[in-house]
Amino acid sequence: MGAALLFLSGLFLSGCQVSAPGSFETRLIEGAKRRITVGGRNDVNPLAATEENIHAGRRNFTSYCMVCHGLDGENTGVPFADKMSPPVPPLNSPAVQAYSDGQLHWIIQNGISPSGMPAAKDIFHDEEIWQLVLYIRHLPPKRSLGEPQVYRGEPVQGVR
Repeated sequence: MGAALLFLSGLFLSGCQVSAPGSFETRLIEGAKRRITVGGRNDVNPLAATEENIHAGRRNFTSYCMVCHGLDGENTGVPFADKMSPPVPPLNSPAVQAYSDGQLHWIIQNGISPSGMPAAKDIFHDEEIWQLVLYIRHLPPKRSLGEPQVYRGEPVQGVR
């Protein structure tokens, strides 16, 4: 009896497939996130978009965020970015850039579950998160920074 039930379950489940959401579903979910689930919509970045603040954001991005988003924020050289579910979004995409600065701050601070985006509130101070937001607003051109060293097959400096 158990073997027959297992066989029938396997037969039934083999017909089930997960597929990527279509454009309608994607727009619906993106709109819901921007309007309902992601906080901080009205928060304003207290930092000016100075070269110093953008550079500080890039430095922090390079130390933490580049593993998933690449050095340029466009997933350059990240071998798993499009294989995750949902895929890691390029940070220059219209969907990401449509978030307010406060929402980007909220996402970095709190993460997005169950997407794989971790919360960084215990890693960065508030000012550093605002600097990351500035960097995301001023990303360099795609592929202009190469790929992260960790994915090039080269030894990482200081590690044997």
